[in-house]
Amino acid sequence: MHILLVNNSPIPVYGYGGTERVIWDLGKTLVQQGHRVSYLVPEGSRCDFGQVFPIRPEEPWEGQIPADVDITHFQFNPRSEMGRPYLVTEHGNARKPSSLPRNTVFLSRDHATRYGSTEFVYNGLDWDSYGPVDFDRPRSHYHFLGKAAWRVKNVRGAIRVAKLAGVVLDVLGGTRINFKRGFRWTLSRKIHFHGMVGGAQKTGLLNASRGLIFPVRWHEPFGLAIIESLYFGCPVFATPYGALPELVPVHCGVLSAQASVLAEAVRNNNFDSRACHAHVVEHFGVQRMARNYLRVYERVLAGETLNAKPPVIQGPARELPWAN
Repeated sequence: MHILLVNNSPIPVYGYGGTERVIWDLGKTLVQQGHRVSYLVPEGSRCDFGQVFPIRPEEPWEGQIPADVDITHFQFNPRSEMGRPYLVTEHGNARKPSSLPRNTVFLSRDHATRYGSTEFVYNGLDWDSYGPVDFDRPRSHYHFLGKAAWRVKNVRGAIRVAKLAGVVLDVLGGTRINFKRGFRWTLSRKIHFHGMVGGAQKTGLLNASRGLIFPVRWHEPFGLAIIESLYFGCPVFATPYGALPELVPVHCGVLSAQASVLAEAVRNNNFDSRACHAHVVEHFGVQRMARNYLRVYERVLAGETLNAKPPVIQGPARELPWAN
């Protein structure tokens, strides 16, 4: 099968995870399984296991798809119907209701349900690329992982939990002074800001962490920060929104919308780091994601329409409750 993966950001991008890492890992695994993979992405992209075509946003999609492609997999809404088999993965939360193509899948059961759909494929990552986990290393700090400038990621809440628990917090994805999303100036010496991190710096910090503090205030569509942290043996202390209950079983963390509850859980942290690691290796590896996407590709190629009607987000996006 020849699969064309389409994204509006260049690949590879390993600095901070995200869609680019997921579709890179997906494409590489599909090739290892005997399929042919090409990418339609912005100029400047490179790939050593598949052909890369430069995307031309101003031109119709059909003219950009090579004739021998069996199925085209968009990572965004192409906003046009095509006569050739295609699939869309919706990666985010729409700010206002707008219909998606009927052959759209989502990132989790909750994500799909909020669009009136039952079709989803969990993200998976190539854990071999993250390197080994040092379970015997002394761990004293906790971490927050996300774009702290996004208010819904609630870095303020993570800092509040850390202060209540009396622990040191590494903020991966933010700076001490922030003007973009409301002024924030954090003085505490127990809060360490590392900015946007990736590669060895990121994995080194995760490999030294006792847990992830992640009190998001929106319905997280999936949560790569969750599974990356669990891979390194870090239990998760987060809010119960979006996909998080699907990713974090009771033996891998605590979910609550109250800072005091999460702080107490952090203070009493006795989770088994090896069990956290084993959970994501079993359930959220790239091999499982690739198998699940292949099943969806086969359904589309057989003429099936995934959703009976175009998916539309149910209700407007809003900031969810948080008791600080």
